[in-house]
Amino acid sequence: MAEFTLPLGKVRCMNCAGKIKASLTALPGIEFADVDTRQAVVRGDTDLLSLIETITALGYEAGYKHSLPIAGLSCGKCVAKLEAAFSGNAEIYSFSVSKTQAEISSTLSKEAVITIIEETGYRVPVEQTVKLALSGLSCGKCVAKVDKALDEHPQVTGYKTSKTQAEITTYTDAETLIAVIQELGFSAQRAQDSDKHTIQTTSEISDPVEKPSRTEASRNRDTDTTQTTQLLLSGMTCASCVSSVEKAILTVPGVTGANVNLAERTALISGQAPIEDVISAINDAGYNAEQSEDEQSRRQRQQQQNEQTFRRHLRNAVIALGAGIPMMAWGIFGGSMMINSTTSQLSWGVVGLLTFILLYTTGRHFYINGWKAFKHHRATMDTLVALGTGSAWLYSMLVVIIPDIFPMQARHVYFEASAMILGLITLGHALEARARSRTSKALEQLIDLQPQTAVIVTPDSEQEVPLTDVKAGMLLRLYPGAKVPVDGTIENGQSYLDESMLTGEPLPANKQQGDKLHAGTINQDGSLLFRAEQIGNDTMLARIISLVRQAQSSKPALARLADTISAIFVPAVMIIAIITAMVWYYFGPDPSSVYMLVTATTVLIIACPCALGLATPMSVTVGVGRAAEYGVLIRNAEAMQIAASIDTVVLDKTGTLTEGKPQVIDCRSYNNTTDNHLLTLSASLEQGSEHPLAKAIVNAAKTRELILSTQSEFKAMPGYGVTGTVDGHQLVLGNQKLMALGKIDIAQAESDAEAIASQGATPIYVAIDNQLAGILGISDPLRTDSVAAINRLKKMKLDIVMLTGDTETTAKAIARLAGIDTVIAGVLPDGKAAKIAELQQQGKRVAMVGDGINDAPALAQAEVGIAMGSGSDVAIESAQMTLIRHSLHGIADALQLSAATLKNMKQNLFGAFVYNTLGIPIAAGILFPLTGTLLSPVIAGAAMALSSITVVSNANRLRLFKPEHQEK
Repeated sequence: MAEFTLPLGKVRCMNCAGKIKASLTALPGIEFADVDTRQAVVRGDTDLLSLIETITALGYEAGYKHSLPIAGLSCGKCVAKLEAAFSGNAEIYSFSVSKTQAEISSTLSKEAVITIIEETGYRVPVEQTVKLALSGLSCGKCVAKVDKALDEHPQVTGYKTSKTQAEITTYTDAETLIAVIQELGFSAQRAQDSDKHTIQTTSEISDPVEKPSRTEASRNRDTDTTQTTQLLLSGMTCASCVSSVEKAILTVPGVTGANVNLAERTALISGQAPIEDVISAINDAGYNAEQSEDEQSRRQRQQQQNEQTFRRHLRNAVIALGAGIPMMAWGIFGGSMMINSTTSQLSWGVVGLLTFILLYTTGRHFYINGWKAFKHHRATMDTLVALGTGSAWLYSMLVVIIPDIFPMQARHVYFEASAMILGLITLGHALEARARSRTSKALEQLIDLQPQTAVIVTPDSEQEVPLTDVKAGMLLRLYPGAKVPVDGTIENGQSYLDESMLTGEPLPANKQQGDKLHAGTINQDGSLLFRAEQIGNDTMLARIISLVRQAQSSKPALARLADTISAIFVPAVMIIAIITAMVWYYFGPDPSSVYMLVTATTVLIIACPCALGLATPMSVTVGVGRAAEYGVLIRNAEAMQIAASIDTVVLDKTGTLTEGKPQVIDCRSYNNTTDNHLLTLSASLEQGSEHPLAKAIVNAAKTRELILSTQSEFKAMPGYGVTGTVDGHQLVLGNQKLMALGKIDIAQAESDAEAIASQGATPIYVAIDNQLAGILGISDPLRTDSVAAINRLKKMKLDIVMLTGDTETTAKAIARLAGIDTVIAGVLPDGKAAKIAELQQQGKRVAMVGDGINDAPALAQAEVGIAMGSGSDVAIESAQMTLIRHSLHGIADALQLSAATLKNMKQNLFGAFVYNTLGIPIAAGILFPLTGTLLSPVIAGAAMALSSITVVSNANRLRLFKPEHQEK
């Protein structure tokens, strides 16, 4: 048994990692495999080269990647000599050599590669560890800047940095490294030369790690399993904030991924970084963060934040509009807003002071957040609002204080614009906060399923206790109408349970002794005694909530496009506003200063990065939650976007199209063997197997009350059958291929096998002591809704393919019953992924549906893998979607909902883009030559607020989505 840790390259997402894990798990002898985007940890009876070949066959990079400086090479012949030494070694599969550097990809350790170089007559300089004391680094971005420089240095192999120190493993000297850091604008010196006696702590300096290949997306700082933590955020207002927070999080050493959801104000962080460091980085960036311990506390805190935000914005909006509306009404109904006398100066001066108080109170957060953004060299929506309202107020106050510097026509005040803009935008934020609180309704319903108490049964009494007091192994009582508190197994009683919210199944399920119960389901009538097994975060309900939460925080490609645009959006708007002001000032009619102010302010106000930032996360949050209501678990948002373009659905037969509960329907014996003897030996051989067909044989023997014997030398041959010894007889049990391997004559059973297969049953041959003894016909009935689900998928204009290891006759019989036209039969477990690849090479976009371990590679190979929730953990782990309810209608539900969600995202993005594409030019005055009027900054403020509300409302329409077919 060996364990290998392989660094990976070109693994861009967890879907890629899932494909690698599925392929490695399918290899013979593999006991354990854990894969993320940086590395694969594999344990089992295998060799390193097999693992690398498996990973590279999928299109990814694997193995040790060494970057070594070389001394002693003086010309091209020296380079060629070393290249020949590398190419002659079978364990080096990629290399690049120059006079000073060698990049090698190999299964060899670094020491072995150095030995090859030295045997060729050259040498590798000695590696050393240099400790430097740093100064001038004020934040995580500074640390990231140093890390990037070290990462790009060819003679640095590992490093660990903080704001005050750096420990670097390198082939060069300290002076060279000091010069590199000083070029960045920071100071560095040897640690022992520092005047400050710095104590090195484990939190700041740890053992250096080998620097991985340049192609890796992130540095391998730690080999521990990646953890996922959720933070609640505050202070974010637009898509630019999302970009700023994500960048701040990613600068923290140890963070491997960050997804910030503007709609929910949450951040999902992957990696090994201390959460305190992440929170500190977010705070340093000008935002606030707090950790969410569990879903219940997260929900309560989020509801509290939403309610506080709504009330605060509503109060501020009422105050601002209460002040702004009278001022605007004054101007509309003939009141003068010009400064043309001392009296008007005094009166409007008082109004200006009152407006300043308004800006300082109700609009204060715009200016504070805008200042924070300025200090961190970024611009957000708050920046635009602060500049727009502030410039309008400053211009008006200048007119009031020193009117003589302005032409008479330009002595107009705009205090009402500042007040109305604040009021309308703040009102928009209030309505947006109220609408946002409804987006996670599906997830909150799941959380509400978890009861807070349970009834414990002791020898003396029954006692109701808090759920936190329940331990695995306790005996619990479930009364009629009560919710199941934890997962467990029924020990006494019978009842019907409503599992609709958890699985999407419309009808109650009959539960009896020995059946599983899941937390959150509702007992309808009978009283049950059950044994607690999975509690807390280990219950199915808790795992579903966790998966839904992670999926809602993930981002599809469309969201990443929006994030890229948003990152430059606000600075671009500020540039447009400046250009607009200059054009109107130099080329506009008199009074040019007024036109300049109105157009620049309107451009700043009408631009809305909020709509861009909310467009995709709102749709994803609602869509993933709605899918959970229909019993479809979606691993990430990327899968939804891909699923919307699927044109081919490949279905495994056993356990997917069929019930997965096969039965022996025929038994025919030959050569003086009786049916009972055939069944006894067959069941005795299969009694230790977990295969569905094996269970069918054992159940058939139990039905006839046959006494089973012990077996030995049992050997399973996936895709063929099993062999072993029972009562001194050598047994071979399996398909026609296994009989051919054993050179067993099955000619006398050909007609019987054909008759069994034509009924849609699987013929299983049984040979005793190398002679055919009989044939068993095993049938697995179609699911009750398979035919209706297939017809529904066909109406969606999808190509349906059945993929199975069964014989062609059996497969076609089942396909005929199900209404499937295309059948791929006789495929061995390791060949299913290859068949999916063939379909993909024909230009098809494939969704694979399966439930077994042998389906895992195919699920990973397909564009979208859909696992049946009743299937194996390996299959579910390899899939991007999981159907909790045992119905093929879930496939159509998942694909239709994915298409609806993608359509909703596109609508939101289109609306946001069109709004800004049309709004900004109109605000800049492009229609002035035709209409002679300019867009009012007040109308721009109302439009800005309305755009966000429109996006949120449109996303919430997904909550009304219903699949075309409703099961009765």
